Amino acid sequence: METGDRAVLQSFLKVLPPVDFCCVYGSALHPNNREKSTMVDYILGVSNPEQWHSQNLKMNKNHYASWMAHLGGAKLITEIADEIGVGVHFNPFVTWNEKMFKYGVVRMHDLVQDVLNWERFYLSGRLQKPVQILVDNLDIENVNSANLRAAISAALLLLPPKFTEEDLYAKICGLSYMGDLRMLFAEDRNKVKKIVQGQFDLFQLKYKPFLEEYEAKDFLRLTSSGSHQKNISQDCGLSVARSLVNSLPPMVRSQMGMKLGETKKLTESGRNIREVLIGSREEAAKCMQKVLRRTVMVSSTRQAVSGLLTVGAVTAVRYLSNKMCKAWKSWR
Repeated sequence: METGDRAVLQSFLKVLPPVDFCCVYGSALHPNNREKSTMVDYILGVSNPEQWHSQNLKMNKNHYASWMAHLGGAKLITEIADEIGVGVHFNPFVTWNEKMFKYGVVRMHDLVQDVLNWERFYLSGRLQKPVQILVDNLDIENVNSANLRAAISAALLLLPPKFTEEDLYAKICGLSYMGDLRMLFAEDRNKVKKIVQGQFDLFQLKYKPFLEEYEAKDFLRLTSSGSHQKNISQDCGLSVARSLVNSLPPMVRSQMGMKLGETKKLTESGRNIREVLIGSREEAAKCMQKVLRRTVMVSSTRQAVSGLLTVGAVTAVRYLSNKMCKAWKSWR
């Protein structure tokens, strides 16, 4: 990213209370994506959301739905995000310096838990795609490496013996959309393809260390295709499938274990660990897919209801109509 572009993105943070983490995501970030979003999307991580919203209401009351600002305040904003949504409050259509912004505010503890465990598989899904990190006081970029390794492992379980790099990134990108009800009527049907093709070099940069790691373990074989991407073949044996499942987050493994059964295994360090019983690679892939689909479906529905309550009817209709307009164009 150009230094000037980064400075513009960081300048918006000056009008908000301090944050512990901030990243920009979405198509507006990347100039090589032809269909730029009209809004720049931020995720803001803070230690105490209620305290942060209280401060932000004094500084930027107009960012919030008027009824929330006047009747509920910071306490209600935080309660709706936590109890109805998935811990994130979004303020969309914020106009500043002739640009439009949307920012989601999340508790740092909840962000870390989602990244490591896929508890909601909401923000973790966004961080599996290219993002531009602007503030990182708690080294979330390093913590996120577990999320990226889990994402590539999940994608490999769902892919055939041979595929391309683009296929891999599309599968990774699509994980967090499985079960998302918005994909049925309010999202561009070519969304995943556009994200991957528009940000291909950024995906390559993000996942190169993990591809090299899995190639060194003989899980994968990478060959040049003559273009800018590689052809990949993978070992589809049961032992590799077990290793891939072991790389998934604890919450996903636990739910898979409830369906497929578990066994206890003694590690070299003498620690007892639980392993999912896998009869076949296909069985593991199908079970994992069901777990992720259900998690995404619940999270996306809860967040949609929370958003409807907190941004107000007019803003919600405006946001949804923008989404549906894009979806309609993609279906024509």
